[in-house]
Amino acid sequence: MRDLITASAPPALDTPFDPGRPLRFTVFCGSATGRHPAFEHAARTMGGLLAAAGIEIVYGGARIGLMGALADTALASGGHVTSVLPEVLNHADIVHPGLTHLEIVADMPARKARLCQLADAFLVLPGGLGTLEELAEMWSWAQLGLHTAPIALLNTASFFSPLLTFLTSAQQAGFLAIRDRDLVVVDGEPARLTTEVLAQLTPAEAKQC
Repeated sequence: MRDLITASAPPALDTPFDPGRPLRFTVFCGSATGRHPAFEHAARTMGGLLAAAGIEIVYGGARIGLMGALADTALASGGHVTSVLPEVLNHADIVHPGLTHLEIVADMPARKARLCQLADAFLVLPGGLGTLEELAEMWSWAQLGLHTAPIALLNTASFFSPLLTFLTSAQQAGFLAIRDRDLVVVDGEPARLTTEVLAQLTPAEAKQC
């Protein structure tokens, strides 16, 4: 895990990789805001940052929590936000009302497959079991070579530090190769993290699920 916390923040984002369409970042994050105000602030910052850079957001579609904060800010900034929802969650009290595009799929496995298929990169913000499960699956798929999309953790208020400690322990105990541990880039600042993800996107390396 490449920790970029000491890197200097760029004045603006550069998006040199051109796949012939706008870039799409799949974002995983919580349907709650959490107790630390930094979590919601970081989600809103990320939403505005991606929208300003012309990067489309793909996410779970909720109107609440960090998911809602991310989408609200991106949409208010003129961004494009797509949701992929399974039938079981397609309810008015869950779905964000301002989405640019909504896709309904049969079930949760189909949802994850579609979220991966649409992604040029994955951004993971603080969240609970669902966020952890999504991160673990995309990370394990990268380990298996099923995709080469960059994966990035926004380590707001050191939220992911205990997880990173566990993964280092797993590596030291012989259960995780260093190269697989280092598939994910980590930073606590949205602009630096996004800039590092963009730097990894090249036509030669980009591959979707």
